[in-house]
Amino acid sequence: MKTNPNIDDLAGRNSPVVRKFNEFLDSRGMRRTAERYAILDRIMSINGHFTIEELQQMIEEEGFRVSRSTVYNTVELLMEAKMLRRHVFEGMQAQYERITLPHTHLICTTCGKVKEVKDTNFAAFMNARRFNAFNTDHYSLYVYGTCSTCARKSKRTDQVTKVNKPKK
Repeated sequence: MKTNPNIDDLAGRNSPVVRKFNEFLDSRGMRRTAERYAILDRIMSINGHFTIEELQQMIEEEGFRVSRSTVYNTVELLMEAKMLRRHVFEGMQAQYERITLPHTHLICTTCGKVKEVKDTNFAAFMNARRFNAFNTDHYSLYVYGTCSTCARKSKRTDQVTKVNKPKK
């Protein structure tokens, strides 16, 4: 089993992400702990959305011991540092993702799958928008519907139902 990572191995990395987190912690007078950097390191390796529970499980599977409260608190710090974003998709528990270029979320109301799409036309429209007495940081667009996999399953089910339906 691994032990928790060495703080010098993680906090000393010279990546823009680590530098940004170091600056954020320093600006708040907060300690640089191995646990925070282990969580940051794991989050930066995730492509897409994740829940706190999934993050906790990934960290434990790597053999690191981090309390759930430390995971929650570090996720909150990363959101304050504008490195992480929380999404609450309709009918689902909160999910998180690294802050990347603006994108649209397509959420299947049948299976819950979330797909990200980049729409350059919509991004250009939003970037050109100006609102009175409001400075935009970022935007999110959620589009709810049925994914192609669930639509195909539904269509097959409907066809089977029609074939098996007793004739009058």
